[in-house]
Amino acid sequence: MPENNSAAPAAEAPAMTGFLTFVFAAACGLVAANLYYAQPLIGLIAPDIGLSDTLAGFVVTVTQIGYGIALLLIAPLGDKLENRRLILVTLIAAGIALAGMAFTAHPLPFLTAAFLIGLTSVGAQLLVPFAAHLAPDHRRGRIIGNIMAGLMLGILLARPLSSLLTDLFGWRAVFGIMAGAMLLLAGLLALLLPRRQPQTQLSYGRILHSLFGLLRGNAVLRRRAAYHVPLFAAFSLFWTAVPLLLAGPDFGLSQRGIALFALAGASGAVAAPLAGRWADRGWGRFTTGLAMVLVALSFPAAWFGAELRMLPLLVLAAIALDFGVQANLVTGQRALFAQAPEARNRLNGLYIASFFFGGAAGSVLASVSYTHGGWTATALTGLALPLLSLLAFAGEFRRAPAD
Repeated sequence: MPENNSAAPAAEAPAMTGFLTFVFAAACGLVAANLYYAQPLIGLIAPDIGLSDTLAGFVVTVTQIGYGIALLLIAPLGDKLENRRLILVTLIAAGIALAGMAFTAHPLPFLTAAFLIGLTSVGAQLLVPFAAHLAPDHRRGRIIGNIMAGLMLGILLARPLSSLLTDLFGWRAVFGIMAGAMLLLAGLLALLLPRRQPQTQLSYGRILHSLFGLLRGNAVLRRRAAYHVPLFAAFSLFWTAVPLLLAGPDFGLSQRGIALFALAGASGAVAAPLAGRWADRGWGRFTTGLAMVLVALSFPAAWFGAELRMLPLLVLAAIALDFGVQANLVTGQRALFAQAPEARNRLNGLYIASFFFGGAAGSVLASVSYTHGGWTATALTGLALPLLSLLAFAGEFRRAPAD
C-alpha cells in the first residue's frame, strides 16, 4: 500500500509569521538546553545524592543515550501522529523528568530522570520538521535557519546558565526552574500551534522499518550526513577540551570566565539564518564549502591563540567554528526537507542521529588527545575532522545538482 502522508487541511495552518518563527526558535532552544544543564554540575551533584565517581561520569552519557534512542524511535512518530499533541506530550514529560532530577536524593532515580530528559528532549527535533511544513517553499531555508539559531543558542547557553543559577540558588534550583519552564512552554504552544494530522497509512512498525529504506535510497541524506558527522565531531571536540585549556595555567579563567567565553562563541549561531537565506537562493553548495573551510581554519587559529596566549584569537576561532557548523547543519536540513515532505520527521531524525554519534566520538577524541598531547594534539585532531568533510564534499563537483 503506498504511503499517503499529506497533512491535515491547509486551512488549519496559519501563516509562518515572524512571531511564530520566534516562538519555534525559543522553544527549540529551551528544549535542547535540557540535555546540557547537568554537565558542569556533576561535581556538585554526585556527593549530594551519593553518586559514586564512576557513576557520575555516566550522567551525561545516560542523557545522550536517551536522546539518541528518541531520535530513532520517537521522532518518526511525527510522520504518523498529530504533531501538536505529540510535542506537548514530550514537553510535559520533560517537565516531570526535570522535576525528578530536582527532588531526587538517590542515584538510581537521578540516573533514570537523566535518561528520561534525553528521551523527552526530542521535542526540539519534532518542532523543526513541523516548522518546515508550515513554511512556504521560497522561505523555508530562512525560517529553518532562524529556528536552528535558537536551538544552537539554547545548547551553547545551557552550561553557563546552569552554572550561574547554581551560584545563586543551588543545583536543584536549575532543574526545578526548568521543569516549570517546560510546563509553561507546553501551555504556550498549546495555544499557538496549529493541529497537523499526517495521513499516513503505515503502521508504527512499518515506519521504523522504512528508516532502513531511507538510509539506502536517499543519496542526499547519506551525503549530508557524511559532511556533517566530522564537523559536529570537531564542534564537540573543541567545546569539550577548550574549558580545560582556559582553566589551565596559560589562561587561568574561573568558571564565570569560561561561561563568558562560551557566550562570546555563541555569536556564531548567527550563521543559521544566513545559511538558510543562502540555501533559499540556491547557494547550498557554496555555503557548504564555506562552512567546512571555516571549521578547518578555526583550529589553526585556536592553536595560535593558545601558543600566543591571545584570548581574543581563541574567541574568533570559537565563533568561526560555531558559524561553520551551524551553516552546514541548516543547509543540510534545507536540502533534506525538500526531498520527501511525507518523511520529514524520519529524515530529520536520521540526520540528527548520525552526527549525534559523531559528537559523542568528538568528546572521546578530545579527552584522549588533550590527556596525551595537550592542546596541540587536540587542535591537530580537530583540523583533521573538517578535512574529512572536505574530502567527501569533493564528490559534489562530479554531479550537477547543488543540494
